[in-house]
Amino acid sequence: MPLTSYTAVVERATPLAGTFATEPYEVAWAREVLVFIRVREDTQGRPAVQARIQISPDGMHWVDEGTAFAPIEGPGVAFVRVTQFGNWLRVAGQVSPDGAAAKALIYFCLKE
Repeated sequence: MPLTSYTAVVERATPLAGTFATEPYEVAWAREVLVFIRVREDTQGRPAVQARIQISPDGMHWVDEGTAFAPIEGPGVAFVRVTQFGNWLRVAGQVSPDGAAAKALIYFCLKE
């Protein structure tokens, strides 16, 4: 039986600054997800992005899942693999130093 896959772009070059979290995304049908963060070249203030995966039973109340990205300190693409994540998923994190911003795209690549 062929696998079903889907890629959702949950942030579209939105400037990430300070504390951030993506919109919740319902992922109950999937068995695994690759989460990509692509920091574009046009950044401000030499940002360092720290990000982690959060899960939720209802899309409103969140806990850290335990998977975190290595610090992202410049343009490029980073990813993590996640399994056993329940019904809802998002990326949360922090951009430092204060006043720095990074334009980023965040993708969920889901597979059944």
